[in-house]
Amino acid sequence: MTQRSTGDADLEWCYDAVTEVSRTFAITIAELDEPMARDICVGYLVCRVADTVEDDARIPATEKARLLREYDRVLDPDSDTTTAEFDAAVTEWVPADPDADWRVVTQAPRVLATFQALDDETRERIRPPVRELVDGMAEFVERYAEEGGLRIRTIDELEEYCWYAAGTVGDLVTNLVAQDANQSVVERLEANARDFGLLLQLVNVAKDVGTDYAEENNVYLPEVWLEEAGVDAGDIDDPDAVDGLATVVERLTTHAERYLDGAQAWLEAMPEHRGNTLSAWAIPFLLAVGTLRELKQRPADPIEQGNVKVSRAEVQAVMSRFGQGATADDLGRLRERIRQRPLHEW
Repeated sequence: MTQRSTGDADLEWCYDAVTEVSRTFAITIAELDEPMARDICVGYLVCRVADTVEDDARIPATEKARLLREYDRVLDPDSDTTTAEFDAAVTEWVPADPDADWRVVTQAPRVLATFQALDDETRERIRPPVRELVDGMAEFVERYAEEGGLRIRTIDELEEYCWYAAGTVGDLVTNLVAQDANQSVVERLEANARDFGLLLQLVNVAKDVGTDYAEENNVYLPEVWLEEAGVDAGDIDDPDAVDGLATVVERLTTHAERYLDGAQAWLEAMPEHRGNTLSAWAIPFLLAVGTLRELKQRPADPIEQGNVKVSRAEVQAVMSRFGQGATADDLGRLRERIRQRPLHEW
């Protein structure tokens, strides 16, 4: 990640934290200039606090929902709930040896103080999508409280969850990059932001089936699709069920591809101002295309190995293309090449 000397210790901590919790967002933020890098970094970490709480299988569902509701009240400018109150409530759930995600939660007061230091307009472009994300996560936790983990029933419900988990983040990004853009650009961005967010989250769901089940006790593969394949959520770790589960992964991969065109349209409308760059968002889009290719070729890997990833060589090749001056006009050609085989093999 690009080294940034801001003179602000809290902001510099936020930049360092992102590199530890998300390879994708670390790449994105490294591609951005100021002030967009700062805004995206801080907005992402505000979301990450809630995401870590929601993902932790150790926390009982009722307590998890309570923590998320408390966090939402902290974000509500009309609420008297303080950051210190959330910090006190979540402290008992911090692991003895916290990983990078939980270290961000322990530093929630620092993250939120950095958020509060942003200018008024930026905060108001970030706050509504974040609160929608937090509220949606709490709603899903409560919905599946008796199961002890999420058990998505239908593809429509999965898309609802993906909206809260990532579509809202797409809205957050759109709010920030649309600032000072002309109306026609804003309309194109808003029309396609949902597709960009859903594409990335559906790819995450498909590629991380085994990991999500083992680490979070969550099964996002739609139950009705599992039933049609002759398996169920409890079969994720059953070697005899791999073939049936792989057909569901293939089906979800095909479904995710429906959002490629809209996501590309969002990118093609992307204004490059206030430190924003096309490469910051095109790189994760093209890596998602590569992941879809790998999922089609190896649909059993998310079950047998926990996840699927594109190679570091391909990541470097994608990043290099934008270092060489790739533009929005190149997206379709790059997408087609990556769909066929890894970019570094061309």
